Amino acid sequence: MKSLLEESCVLKLQFPKRGGLLPVAVQELITGQILMLASVNHEAFEYTLRHKIAVFYSTSRDKLWVKGQTSGNQLKVDKILIDCDQDALVYQVTLVKGGVCHTFNKQGENRKACFHRTVNMENKALEFLPP
Repeated sequence: MKSLLEESCVLKLQFPKRGGLLPVAVQELITGQILMLASVNHEAFEYTLRHKIAVFYSTSRDKLWVKGQTSGNQLKVDKILIDCDQDALVYQVTLVKGGVCHTFNKQGENRKACFHRTVNMENKALEFLPP
């Protein structure tokens, strides 16, 4: 039997199901690269819809986090994908400036993505992806 939630065109995000926060995978629209993983609460999601820039909920700071507010590395939200259960999101974005990661490359610039290493499945060592 098909669920109304799964087949409806009505936005009904399941914040209560996940304790008030939903996971968001952030993907660069032009390349498909996964840049980061974050969380949103209802307020962050509504802010993102209104302003079309990525806003998250920082669990470590316990407050809204406007991505790029201090660094200038904002994310313009081009499209929002939602999963079948309405409890996970993908923000497809355009990088406004720099990278999204709080770590830096050898040139002292923010790395483009938080996912900048891979696991060597033979020896379990981490290896940096090429720039």
